[in-house]
Amino acid sequence: MSYQVPRKAILSKEQLEYFQQSKTHQDIVSYIETLNNAVVGSKLTDDCPTSNDVAAVLGLLDEVEKTAKEIPPVDNSASRFGNPAFRTFYDRISEQSPSLHAGLPGLPAESIQEISLYFNEAWGNRTRIDYGSGMELNFLCWLICLERLGVLQESDHKAIVLRIFWRYIQIMRVLQSSYWLEPAGSHGVWGLDDYHFLPFLFGAAQLRGHKYIRPKSIHDPEIVEEYSQHYMYFACIAFINSIKTASLRWHSPMLDDISAVKTWDKVNSGMIKMYLAEVLGKLPVIQHFLFGSILPYDGPETPRSDEPQDDAHRGHAHADLGGAGQREVGWGDCCGIPVPSVFAAAQSEKQKEAGHKLAGPGIRPVPFD
Repeated sequence: MSYQVPRKAILSKEQLEYFQQSKTHQDIVSYIETLNNAVVGSKLTDDCPTSNDVAAVLGLLDEVEKTAKEIPPVDNSASRFGNPAFRTFYDRISEQSPSLHAGLPGLPAESIQEISLYFNEAWGNRTRIDYGSGMELNFLCWLICLERLGVLQESDHKAIVLRIFWRYIQIMRVLQSSYWLEPAGSHGVWGLDDYHFLPFLFGAAQLRGHKYIRPKSIHDPEIVEEYSQHYMYFACIAFINSIKTASLRWHSPMLDDISAVKTWDKVNSGMIKMYLAEVLGKLPVIQHFLFGSILPYDGPETPRSDEPQDDAHRGHAHADLGGAGQREVGWGDCCGIPVPSVFAAAQSEKQKEAGHKLAGPGIRPVPFD
C-alpha cells in the first residue's frame, strides 16, 4: 500500500456534499456506530478485557500526558486566551510522534508519517491554541487508522471506548485547563460542552436501557456526583458544573433541551443524527478534515492558490474582517470569533466558588460569564 501525508481537500459546499456520499464518510459513521453499540449498558468501572495492543496505545497516551506535565503554562495572566506554552507542547508531541508510533505492535513503519498527523492534530490547533469537535474527530480517525492497520482489533471495541477514548478525554481536560485552550468557535464548533461531542454520544449509549437513571437526572447534583465515575455523560456534566456555576439552561441550552427526552435510547440515536448534521455535515469543521490513503478523498478538486497560508488555515480562504480581537492570523466564518477559555475567566480569588472542585493542573473553578 502506498501511504501519503494527509491533506485538506474540501472548501466548497459541492465538495462537502460529495464527501457526505463517499465511502470515507460511510466508514467514519459506521465506526462511530460500531463503537457506540459496543458500550451499550457498560460502565467505565466495569471489568474490560484489555489486549496487549490496547495496553500499548494507552502507554502512548500516557507519554502525551507526561509531556504536558513537563511543559507548564507560561505566565500569561494578562490574557484570557490560549497559553503560548501549548505550542511548545504541540511541537514536542510532533517531534516524539514517530518514535511513539514505532512502539506500537505490528504498525507498518511506512504508515507512521500518515497516521501521525491525525494524532498530532487531535490535541488542538497550534496556531490558534484552540480545540473543538474537529480535533476530536482527528482522534477518532487515528483510531480508525490503527484498526485498519491491524494494531487494534474488532475484539478491542469496548476497550477502545471505555479505556482509550476515555483516557484521551481525561488528557484533553488536562490540556484544556493547563493551556487554557479556547473553544474552536462557540461551543467548540458544534460541541455539546465547550469542547466535546463524542463522550456525550458514547455516554448516552452506556446509559441505554438503564432501569433508574433518566436524561432529566443531569439536573440532580447527587445523581451526577454518584454516577460521574461510571458514565461518560455524567462525567461530562460534572465537568461542566465544576467550572460554570449558572444553570445548564443558560450556558448549555442544548444539553438542557436534551434532558427533556424520555429515554436514553432516543438521546443516543438523536446524538448520532446530530453528529452527522452538526459535525460531519458542517463545512466549518470538514474543511479542516485531513484525507490520506487510509481515509481518502477522490471528489472534485479545489484550485490551489499560490498565496502562502499557515498550516491552520491551508486550503481555504477567510473573510478579511479586521478590527479588534483579530489575532496573528485571519479568521472568518470557518473558524469563528476567538472565544476566551472558560478556565481563563478565573483571574481572581473572589471568582472562585466553594463546592466545585476539579482535579488537574491549572484547573480553577469559575462562574459562567
